[in-house]
Amino acid sequence: MAQVFVSESVFREAVTQVFGNPPSAVDRESSIWINRVATPLGSMVMGVHDSGLCLLEFAERRMLDTQLARLRQRMGRVFLPGDHPLMHQVKKQLDAYFEGGLRQFAIPLQAPGTAFQEAVWDALRRIPYGVMRSYAEIAAAIGQPDAVRAVGGANGDNRIAIVIPCHRVVAADGDLTGYGGGLWRKEYLLALEQAQAFHLT
Repeated sequence: MAQVFVSESVFREAVTQVFGNPPSAVDRESSIWINRVATPLGSMVMGVHDSGLCLLEFAERRMLDTQLARLRQRMGRVFLPGDHPLMHQVKKQLDAYFEGGLRQFAIPLQAPGTAFQEAVWDALRRIPYGVMRSYAEIAAAIGQPDAVRAVGGANGDNRIAIVIPCHRVVAADGDLTGYGGGLWRKEYLLALEQAQAFHLT
């Protein structure tokens, strides 16, 4: 699925190729609705459950298939290509973010992980707009200062890009290090936020 989907039918076909045909009858509670969303940085894949946004990744992200498989296993739900009311809220807020008019997302999230991962992701959401933090600072923030490497792993396992701002985490020396969506996207996001933060202060 690491591709840009040129049409809805191509997207649906890609989902089917990865996960097979869904059961003929499924209820909403057992479904994660999958669709694409266009952004200035390229197509993203979003997954929504009735309880919240559970996936937002760049379509070209390395190991996207693995991320999707882990999410399905973690939540124990069926993936279905299609629309969901929450997707419109996600799209509206993403548009506002890229236009520089939104600093804080107000989207319900469903991001299950290990206790450690969830602690890291919560810490990521507390990083202010336009600010960068080091992996060591995140480790200290969750009360595990020796877990810097593990923090890096949890950061990389984040499945909700931008909304859970893993792009704001850098090395201690300021180096951008890795980013699943590509370093050029990380650079863009940081530059966007820093420019807007400077403009609005």
